[in-house]
Amino acid sequence: MRRATLSNPPLFTLAGRAPGRLTLAADTGAIAHLFVLEEDVARLLLLADGTVTSPPSWAIAPGAEDIAEPGRDRLDVSGFACPDVAVEEGDGTITVATTRLRVTIRLHGLHCRWEQRDGDGWRPMAEDRPTQAYDFGWWDGRAHHYVARSPGQRFYGLGDRTGDCDRAGRSFRLTNVDPMGFDAETSDPLYKSIPYLLVADADGRCHGAFYDSTADVAVDLGRELDNYHGLYRHVVADRGDVDLWMIAGPDPLAVTRRFTWLTGRPALMPRWSLGYSGSTMTYTDAPDAAAQMAGFLDKLEQHDLGCSSFHLSSGYTSIGDKRYVFHWNRDKFPDPAAFVASYAEAGVRLVPNIKPALLRSHPLYDDVAAAGLFVNDGDGAPVEAQFWDEVGSYIDFTNPAAAAWWRGQVKSALLDQGMVATWNDNNEYELWDSRSQLAGFGTPVAAAAMRPVMPMLMTRASRRAQIEARPDERPYVVTRSGMAGLQRYAQTWSGDNRTVWKTIRYNARQAIGLALSGVSNSGDDIGGFSGPAPSPELLVRWVQAGVLMPRFSIHSWNDDRTVNEPWMYLEAAPAIRRLLALRQTLVPFLYDLLHRYHAAFEPMVRPVWLDFPRDPAAWAESDDHLLGPNLLVPLVVEEGTAERTVRVPAGADWVDVWSGRHVAGGDVVTLPAPIDGPPVMLARTGSGMLVDLALGGWRPEPMQRGAWLFPPARGTFAWDAIDDEGDGAAAPWRWTVTGEADEREVRVAVSCDGTPADRAITLLLPPGDGRLLVVDGGVSVEVDGRRGARVEI
Repeated sequence: MRRATLSNPPLFTLAGRAPGRLTLAADTGAIAHLFVLEEDVARLLLLADGTVTSPPSWAIAPGAEDIAEPGRDRLDVSGFACPDVAVEEGDGTITVATTRLRVTIRLHGLHCRWEQRDGDGWRPMAEDRPTQAYDFGWWDGRAHHYVARSPGQRFYGLGDRTGDCDRAGRSFRLTNVDPMGFDAETSDPLYKSIPYLLVADADGRCHGAFYDSTADVAVDLGRELDNYHGLYRHVVADRGDVDLWMIAGPDPLAVTRRFTWLTGRPALMPRWSLGYSGSTMTYTDAPDAAAQMAGFLDKLEQHDLGCSSFHLSSGYTSIGDKRYVFHWNRDKFPDPAAFVASYAEAGVRLVPNIKPALLRSHPLYDDVAAAGLFVNDGDGAPVEAQFWDEVGSYIDFTNPAAAAWWRGQVKSALLDQGMVATWNDNNEYELWDSRSQLAGFGTPVAAAAMRPVMPMLMTRASRRAQIEARPDERPYVVTRSGMAGLQRYAQTWSGDNRTVWKTIRYNARQAIGLALSGVSNSGDDIGGFSGPAPSPELLVRWVQAGVLMPRFSIHSWNDDRTVNEPWMYLEAAPAIRRLLALRQTLVPFLYDLLHRYHAAFEPMVRPVWLDFPRDPAAWAESDDHLLGPNLLVPLVVEEGTAERTVRVPAGADWVDVWSGRHVAGGDVVTLPAPIDGPPVMLARTGSGMLVDLALGGWRPEPMQRGAWLFPPARGTFAWDAIDDEGDGAAAPWRWTVTGEADEREVRVAVSCDGTPADRAITLLLPPGDGRLLVVDGGVSVEVDGRRGARVEI
């Protein structure tokens, strides 16, 4: 075997074929496996030294809810269709094609050109940089990939990055850290590592590119320039191999759904996980924590506010001023089970904070160390890392005994006390000691080769403990850190954000980046976690934004130790109460979106262009996004604003949910956005929303099923929604709605499969819509002052 040089790079030849895979071998010993797994999915696995050096994958789980230990073998093609492909050789190239995707490889130097079907022809997706696209021994041995960059290209995804949705011209470190108080516009790195790009060309045609690495990754999207190589983008993983997955488009929504499917089925969580969740570090850090927590329930009742859960911060584990996971501070909480029961009696589930590291002074540290359950060095000694106010050691979840110990602690310390959920926090695994080594499920591996996997395995172990303890309940698991595929196990959030106005704007863009990366069940710490207390105006605007996100939690650790609460400001409390009632109204709509995410990989939060890619103006950075395909959410992110100018996407007409005002697609309209009113919401004409019409509050009435209908002036639309009260079987509702030509009636045919507890539903038209609602032969009545009808199925 010879050594490759810049002037004489490797020469590859076709060496073999297997189901779903072609193997190319080089005269230097390098191997390139080209996998063709679906009509629209192909993959290049480049082994510069001829052998797999990447650990098994914990990202690839086509349509699956979990991955078996020790992870997915890199050559495994199970779960894929592996379609027939056309292979052509000639002129020093090999071309492989499906009906949707084509790759041409220049064999001398391994230069790849990827194309996707566009009508009757082929359109470029991506092409390697013409000079030294991979490292065959002339760089530093890391997994480099350089791709030519075209004018007008835009790059989305990469998980929860800061700044604008389009990442072009920027560079990022995909390594998990704990950046408390981060700047949502500029800070990097953050909590999650998802090296996935949704790439859009100048015409809005898209494809997906995913680097399945379990190591830290750096991504440059045009910030770096080098005259010798032309325009390029660059991805490099610190360890392992180039393992590139390509997804053909050109439709961005189809690409997003395919990537979500590729990395696993999103978890279907209990309905209550979508309600308001209270939280603050201040309560449990206080010496009288039990009284503080009881006071929260008293305030909910006093202000008549509904609340479905409370995220219990780590102060409940304290000894002095430090935190000790799975330890209950009995001075603060003498009877944990009774404390949990008091919240359960109020209908509020506790979601306890747990951390994957034991401080060196933890009462259990020596026992865990003796059992070999920590991340160790090569000699078997626990590796110490800085963790909160003391050094500690991380649990090694690649050791099955450690994962079993963890599940046992979750059960005995938390679930056996009556809790039903876990909040997996501070799980970035900041292991910077080069001696850190993981058990690797029996094959020891450097921790640096699998660091982003560790928060995933922690979350997976917590979820498994919940399933084992309560097999008949849908588990609710939250994680702050993770990697591609975390949607299989948990809900997440943007982390410890900073209390400034611009955070509302850029947290929303973080949520879009996550959703495009497969992780759509997310939200923010409403009001800001770190920094000064929010002003009354900022708090209300943040709550307006938060009620329209999947996760809705008001959480804080303000510098002055004030607490972000619904009743924080007397003058703002009435507006916030109405917003919390609105959240209760919208829970069925949100749960329908969660069902679609789980079943069909449909993102819940989405940029406007995802559904309107042919509208050039929809691609502009803005403070508007979609919640599901049919609800446009224009945020108010500027201080002192009383109205909001919105440019609605072309390709559909829209109606203001609150006034009933119709807006033609592509038009610009200025809508009222009062500080004491609801968030601005525009529904797509020809759509509907499943809602709960019961009065929200501390002791809400039983669910009163309703549907908001937004019919056109004339014409017919079909609509369906999943009805699910939490842990039972889902019941699909189906409507056919027709606006009559004379504009006097709206006719509705409605049916429901399954057996909801109450098979009645109230249908409502928008405010100001004076048409008669005719439902299966019956006519409308006034319902709460609006045109509507009560229907018994």
